[in-house]
Order: sequence, then structure tokens, then C-alpha cells
Amino acid sequence: MADPIQFPVFPRVTRQLLSSLGTPAAGMSLQQRFLDVISQNLANVETTRTPQGGPYQRQIVVAGGTGPDGGTRTEQVSDPRPGRTLYDPGHPDADADGFVAFPNVDVNTELVDMMVARRVFEANATVFQAAKAMLRRSLDI
Repeated sequence: MADPIQFPVFPRVTRQLLSSLGTPAAGMSLQQRFLDVISQNLANVETTRTPQGGPYQRQIVVAGGTGPDGGTRTEQVSDPRPGRTLYDPGHPDADADGFVAFPNVDVNTELVDMMVARRVFEANATVFQAAKAMLRRSLDI
């Protein structure tokens, strides 16, 4: 009986070439997470009452380190800084002194963070497109 065909142990060249798309794709995924949290913050800029009680707390995505799958580990945490207070005794969420606690979300900060995340997302998309074009050209060789 003939010996079975032995395949090389090293990864296939195609997989190695396609791995160049993984880094910008991971970057776009990370920036999408940032954009999702920023949009959540902007949607709750006037939320004075949450199910947990009190005003909405701004959320921040902290990225760093390597996760169990080899990607960048992210964690969503609450910003501990207090929000602004406004004297409005007629507001349903006013305290005994007539002050209403608002979320610690600053629209200007969120818009700047959104512009930065968008630019980084676009840079990753450009790298992805360039890598894809190089892979297409390599198929022509």
C-alpha cells in the first residue's frame, strides 16, 4: 500500500498573505467599539434618571494588552467624575434643595473623540484597501 500524501507543516502561503488584512481589520473593529460607546454617551447626554438610580455616567473604552484570542483587550468603564448640577425645582428628578444632577457627558469632548476615532478608522480602512490591492496584484504574478 502506498504512503499517504504528506502536506507541508508550514502554513500555506495564502493564509500568510491574508494575515496582512487582519491588523487593519482589528483596528477598524476597535474603532467601531469606540464609536459605539461615544454614540451611547451622546444619546444619554440629558438622561437624569437611570435604572441604577442617579444620572447617566459617561462610559469610556479602555484598550490595551492582549486578550485570550490574541486581539487587543478592551474594557468599558464608567467615568467617575461628577456631572453638572442645575437649579430647577420643578424638574421631576430635583433633590430636596431643587438641584438636578445631569450626566458627566460633555458634547464637545465626545465630538472630538468621535472625530479622532473616525480618522483612525479611515486610516485602517486605507491600509486594508492597500493590502487588498497588493494581494490582487500578487495573484496576477
